Amino acid sequence: MKLREIAESLQLEVLAGAGGLDREVSGGYTGDLLSDVMANSREGEAWITIQSHLNVVAVGSLKELAGIIVIGGKTPSGEVLEKAEAEGLPLLRSELSAYEVSGRLHRLLNG
Repeated sequence: MKLREIAESLQLEVLAGAGGLDREVSGGYTGDLLSDVMANSREGEAWITIQSHLNVVAVGSLKELAGIIVIGGKTPSGEVLEKAEAEGLPLLRSELSAYEVSGRLHRLLNG
């Protein structure tokens, strides 16, 4: 499923990297500890996190994730949005909790 379809279905706000919304999403990874995400996420996954600082873009790019979904209504700074845009990494936002976004993403991807 394309990240664009997921964004529409989950009513995610696209904050940066809209050019990458046609990426295929192979799964999801929910976590806030960057070292855990670096060790365990897989290329093509959507990362669900409360973190909204500059290092999330670095990890998302390094791991070649499909995109990052910042939850809980957090808004990353302009510097973070600029970096995500420059990297071509979709950065999306949801008012929902990690639990809710993770469950909804799982249902979308697994019927």
